[in-house]
Amino acid sequence: MDCSKTLDVLGHRNRLEQRFLISFGDDMADYEFLEFVLTRAIPRRDVKPIAKELIRRFGTVANVFYAPEDKLMEVKWVKKSTVILFRIITASLKRVCWQTLSSSKTSVLFNIDVLIDYCRAAIAYAEVEELHIIYLDAGLKVVGTDLLQKGTLTSVSIAPREVVRQALEKKAPSIILVHNHPSDNLTPSEKDLRLTEKIAQACDLMGIKLQEHIIIGKSDYYSFREHYLINS
Repeated sequence: MDCSKTLDVLGHRNRLEQRFLISFGDDMADYEFLEFVLTRAIPRRDVKPIAKELIRRFGTVANVFYAPEDKLMEVKWVKKSTVILFRIITASLKRVCWQTLSSSKTSVLFNIDVLIDYCRAAIAYAEVEELHIIYLDAGLKVVGTDLLQKGTLTSVSIAPREVVRQALEKKAPSIILVHNHPSDNLTPSEKDLRLTEKIAQACDLMGIKLQEHIIIGKSDYYSFREHYLINS
C-alpha cells in the first residue's frame, strides 16, 4: 500500500473512531459499525469492503459476530484475529447478560425479559440444537446453569433421569430448561412436548419442580409456561 493510500486509510479510521465516540455507534449503519469493529482486528487496510461483504453474506451484525469460524474465514482478509475479536464480543455479551440475570433479587419468573436476553446471548445462534438447564433456589432465583446436551440441526434429546440427576447434584429445588431452534421456527415439535412432559414427571417424583421450558430464537421465544404446557 503506497504512502498516500495509507494516509487515506488512517484518516478514515480516525474519522470512524471520532464518529463512534459521539454516539457509540447509534447513528452508524450496520456495515459502518462493523467496519469500525474490524479496524481493531485488521491493521493498515481499508476494511469497508470486508464489512460490506460480511453484511451481504450474513445479513446482520449479530449474525456476523456469531457466525461459524469456517464461514467467516471464507471472506477475504478475515483472519483468526478477526474471529477471536468476534468471539470476545459475543462472550462479553453472554457474561453481561448472565451477571444481570444471576444478580437479580427477584424470582426469575417475574424477570422474563432478562432471562430471554441471557438465553438469546447464550444459545440462540448455535448451529445445532442445544439443551441447557438453569438451576433455581427456593426463592426461584438463578444460581447456575449447565449445557446438558448438543443435538442436530432439528432435534436434541436427553434421558429425563439425567436432568433429575443434574438438579439433585446441584441441590436445586426448581429448574428451567432452554433449547434453541436453529431454523427459528419456535413451534415445539411433538418430541419437544413429549420430552418436556416426561422430564416434568420425573422431576415431580424427586421433589423437583420444572418451572419453565423455553425455546429460544434469534428474534423471539416460545414459553411452555405461557402456553399452559407446564403446571404453575
